[in-house]
Amino acid sequence: MQARVKWVDGAMFLGESGSGHSVVMDGPEDHGGRNMGIRPMEMILLGMGGCASFDVVSILKKSRQVVQNCEAKLEAQRADAVPAVFTAINIHFVVTGCDLKEKQVKRAVELSAEKYCSASIMLGKGGVTITHSYEIIEWEA
Repeated sequence: MQARVKWVDGAMFLGESGSGHSVVMDGPEDHGGRNMGIRPMEMILLGMGGCASFDVVSILKKSRQVVQNCEAKLEAQRADAVPAVFTAINIHFVVTGCDLKEKQVKRAVELSAEKYCSASIMLGKGGVTITHSYEIIEWEA
């Protein structure tokens, strides 16, 4: 995997992934930025949410669950000192579908957390306390 980050100006950077996608990162005005893009630490949080969500949906589909929607809501705490690393992250899944089995949703979240989500496992091994929760919403056609 490769990526490139190029300085634009101030606190703005352009990140380019090896797969050819780009994202603008920028800081707040009090740090020399113009607030024109996502913060780098927000990208880490989004990356973890995307990685875990991919797992959960994939596992549920493989177990023949009818998933209509899956939303991951992440809440993170950071250290008050520099470096302001993440100290704790909670990821709460809201899974909507038809006749979803709670056992299957619980297992999908556990498998993501314990085996498949590289991002959350990496952060957890780095000392971040990571918790997971979920809720199921019955989809009505």
